[in-house]
Amino acid sequence: MMRLADGFHLTATALTSRPLRSLLTLLGVAIGIAAVALLTAIGEGLRGYVLENFSQFGTRIIAVHPGKTQTGGIGGLLGSVRPLTLADAEALRQLAHVEALVPIIQGNADVQFGQLTRRSDVIGAGYQLLEAWRFQLSLGQFLPPARDGRSPPQAVLGAKLHRELFGGRNPLGELIRIGDTRFRVIGVMAPKGQLLGFDLDEIAYIPVDWAEGLFNREGLMEIDLVFNAGTSSRAMSQRMRQLLLERHGAEDFSLTTQDDMLASLNRILGTLSIAIGALGGISLLVGAVGILTIMTTTVAERTAEIGLLRAIGASPRQVLGLFLAEATLLALAGGLLGLLLMGLLLGGLHLALPGIPLTLQPLFLLAALLLSALIGVAAGLAPARNAARLPPVEALRSE
Repeated sequence: MMRLADGFHLTATALTSRPLRSLLTLLGVAIGIAAVALLTAIGEGLRGYVLENFSQFGTRIIAVHPGKTQTGGIGGLLGSVRPLTLADAEALRQLAHVEALVPIIQGNADVQFGQLTRRSDVIGAGYQLLEAWRFQLSLGQFLPPARDGRSPPQAVLGAKLHRELFGGRNPLGELIRIGDTRFRVIGVMAPKGQLLGFDLDEIAYIPVDWAEGLFNREGLMEIDLVFNAGTSSRAMSQRMRQLLLERHGAEDFSLTTQDDMLASLNRILGTLSIAIGALGGISLLVGAVGILTIMTTTVAERTAEIGLLRAIGASPRQVLGLFLAEATLLALAGGLLGLLLMGLLLGGLHLALPGIPLTLQPLFLLAALLLSALIGVAAGLAPARNAARLPPVEALRSE
C-alpha cells in the first residue's frame, strides 16, 4: 500500500518536473478565475451603485404615469389615453398621508445668458421637488407655490449649468432665456452628480405650468407622490388608484412604487451580473480544456510509471487519486494566481478610473477557489480513470 506522504511527493514531483508546462496550464485557469472575479465585481458594483442612487429618493414614493403599462386586445390598442393634468395632481395632494407631491414635465431647450448658450435638460416641476427628491440648494430658494393659479417665471439652475453660464458670479436675480421665454434665476441646486449617465447638475428647473407652454404639452409626464409613515405603500396606491379612476373613468394610468422599482432593478441588474460572470466563465472553460489536454498527455507519457506503481502494489483507486490530485493542485494553483491577478487588475482599475463602482465579497473569493478545484477534478477525471484502468503488465511494456 502507498502511503499518503508518498502520494503527495509523487504529485508534487510530477508538477515541478516540467515547470513551464505546469505554469502555462495553470495560467489558463488563472486568467479564467481573474476574468470571472473581475467581471462579477464590476457587475455587483454596478448593481449596488444603481440601487444606492435610486434609494436616495426614499422608499415612500409612488410615481404616476399616463397610459397603462400593460394593455391587451383591440380595445387596448384603440383606447385613447387621457393625460395627467395639474388638476389631477392637486386632487392627489388632498389625499390623507401625503407628505409631498411633484408634477413633472421634462424637455430639452437652449438656456441663454448674455452671449452664452447651453443646450440643457429642463424640468418643469412643482414647488415640493426638494422634499420629494431629497435635493438640496446651495444658493437662493426653490420654486415657490403658484399664486392665483399661475406661477411666476422663475428658474433654479443645476450646479454645473450655473458655472457654465455665470462662472463664479452670483446669478440670483439675473434674467435668463429658456427657449423663447425669459425667467428670473432665484436659486442654485447643490451638486448631485450623475444618475445612470444623466447629469443632474446640468438641469434647469422651471414651474410646471410654464413647462406646459414651453414644450407644447397637454399633460404631465409624471406625478411623484411621497407619503408619510402613517400608511403603507399598498394602501396609498389603492387610494391613488381609486381617486384617479373616479376622475378618468378608466385605468388609463400606471402606478409604480419605489419598492417595485427597486425590486425590478435588483432583478434586472442581478441577471446582468450573472450574464457578465458567465462571459468570464468562457475563459474558465478554456482553462479546463488546457488541464484536460495536459493530463491526457501526462498519462500517455507516464504509462511505464503507472505500470511500476501497480506492480509494487498501488491500487487502481490510488492511481486515480494521484492523477486527480495533480489536476486539482494545478487548478488550485491557477485559482490562487487568478485571485492575485484579479487584485492587481482591480488596483489598476481603481487608480485609472477611481469612479468605477467595484464590489468584491470575501465569500466570492472562497467560491472562486472552490470553483477552480472543481474544474481540476472535472478536467482530470477522464485521464485519471484511464490511468487507473491500465493493466500493469501492458503499462510496463511501454517502457
